[in-house]
This record gives sequence, C-alpha cells and structure tokens, in this order.
Amino acid sequence: MKYDWILFDADETLFHFDAFKGIQLMFSRKGVDFTQADYNQYQEVNKPLWVAYQNGKIDAHELKHSRFLQWAEKLGTTTMELNSAFLNAMADICTLLPGARDLIDSLSERAKLGIITNGFEELQDVRLEKTGLKKFFEQVIISEQVGVAKPDKKIFDYALGKMNYPCKSRVLMVGDTLQSDIVGGINFGIETCWLNRHNAEKEEGLEPTYIVSSLVELKKILIP
Repeated sequence: MKYDWILFDADETLFHFDAFKGIQLMFSRKGVDFTQADYNQYQEVNKPLWVAYQNGKIDAHELKHSRFLQWAEKLGTTTMELNSAFLNAMADICTLLPGARDLIDSLSERAKLGIITNGFEELQDVRLEKTGLKKFFEQVIISEQVGVAKPDKKIFDYALGKMNYPCKSRVLMVGDTLQSDIVGGINFGIETCWLNRHNAEKEEGLEPTYIVSSLVELKKILIP
C-alpha cells in the first residue's frame, strides 16, 4: 500500500446526500408539501452560503441560521429547530455510495482511515453508526468543530496533528468536490483523488493525482 493514511470527504464521497429528498421528508413531518420549486428557491439562498462558508467569510452557525430563515419565519419556529429537523431527516435516509463498504473494509486492513468533512457535527456520528462504518475511522475531522472549512490549510494542519504527523507523501485525500477536497489537498501538499461520478469537466490547472468515476475503480487503483 502506497499510503499510510487515506482521508475521505463524507457527502457524495462515502454517503449519498439527497438534500431534496431529505428536506421534503423534514417538511412532510411538519405537514408542509415542499415542492421542487420550493427547493430551487431554497438553493438560491443555500448555495452561495456554502461558498461563503468554504471561503471563510461566514461560520457554520451563520450558514445554518441563514439558509432556513425564511421558512422559520413562515412556520413560526426557529432556524436551529429547522436545521436539526433537516439533519435528522438526512440521517434517516442515509445510504452509502456503491462500493463504499467494500472499499473501506478492504482499506482498513492496509492503512489508517479518516474523514475530513465540511458537513455538520450533528449528522456525522449518527450516519457512521447507522452504516456500521464508525469502527473503521480513526479520525473524523468536522469543520464545524475546527472552526475552518476545506479548502483552508488550517483544517488539514489540524487533521495532520490528530494523525500524529505522518509523512505527507503517505497521505491521500479522496473527495468529490474540486474546490474544497482537491484544491485543499493539493495546496496542503498531499496527493488527491477526485471522485468524478457525474463526468464533470476538470478545471484547467487543477491536477488531482487520480480521477475515478466510482469507489470500485478507486479500490482497483489502491489495491491492485
């Protein structure tokens, strides 16, 4: 095995993250019919907030508060209550990506495994428990706890410390998002694998060490 540590993103790298399905379930539990048009409107607010979060312009609390502000006012509740209800719904519908369990099971015998996620603390542990993956990960680094998000080098510095400072050449970052996972890994000086499941265009000047279309393909590269 070329690597001592393999770090994974969480959403859409290990876990399906169907936000529309999750938010629909959350609102259905409140007696609200949440439509695709409602979701599109929500995303007009949510997407720029995530960009601002990754760029260090807002913190996790501001993101969670602002994305549900209009709905909280409409339903006469708080943004924190809606955010918790949403994360609970996402945990309830959580499933692994194809090949994730087999990959993690196989790699765990050959390297140490960690997660670095920009997702929220409330969701991570319950998903790892529910899917039976918790025992495989020695470190779960959550941006909300650290105070900075990928691609900021500080979250990778923090992770390296938790990992007892392995040689960077022996660490691989695997993720689906170029601007957080791959840019973050490259800037930190570790090798990267872009999980490009939807055949997106690679950005010019950005060179991941590997590009794969599935976790099954990644397993063939890491465990030939």
